[in-house]
Amino acid sequence: MLRPSVSVILLALLLSPLQTAAIKFALPASKNPARKCIWNQAHDGALVVITTNLGPGENQRVDVEVIDRSEHQHMYLSKKGLNSETRVAITAHGEGDVGICFTNTLVGSVIAADQARVIDLDVDIGADAVDYNAIANQESLSGLETEMRKLEAVVQEITDEFGYLKRREMRMRDTNESTQRRVVNFAWVTIIALVALGAWQILHLRNFFRRKYLID
Repeated sequence: MLRPSVSVILLALLLSPLQTAAIKFALPASKNPARKCIWNQAHDGALVVITTNLGPGENQRVDVEVIDRSEHQHMYLSKKGLNSETRVAITAHGEGDVGICFTNTLVGSVIAADQARVIDLDVDIGADAVDYNAIANQESLSGLETEMRKLEAVVQEITDEFGYLKRREMRMRDTNESTQRRVVNFAWVTIIALVALGAWQILHLRNFFRRKYLID
């Protein structure tokens, strides 16, 4: 009975998508700064935990917005003047990518070139965003029970991922079928129009020749 359980666990670990993203970059400062966005895929209802650590930078104000690319283009967060460390949690409201967008604005009368602030960004999505240590302490779970709780969440994510892919495949299939029907209908309309035009031309030429007494 142990081998199937181990196989299931290994399969879950191998198939589980990478839901943790970490990136470190320098964000240039400007009076009219350009926005830099980091995008991560998240499913509807997924927990997203965003942690940012800012490096030092005088006369620079870093602002952040959290948005998505879903049909409704939700705005989850808009915050000006981030501190050295900021941690926020949101829940995705639609299928699509979630973007964390930063701007670095020079404030005051400072005019200096080549100024930037280093941003260390960590994004945890789904099961990776859950604090299982806190859950273990609250529910008095053992180490094995905590790991099984993690695996349960990972398996649920895999199931949700397969469900999303199936729904997307069905939408694409419906779109293809609709496109094929439109192409067939357009082809029939074109054929009918060509036949009607040909018949009209024949009748027109026949009447013309009759007026010229070329045919009876």
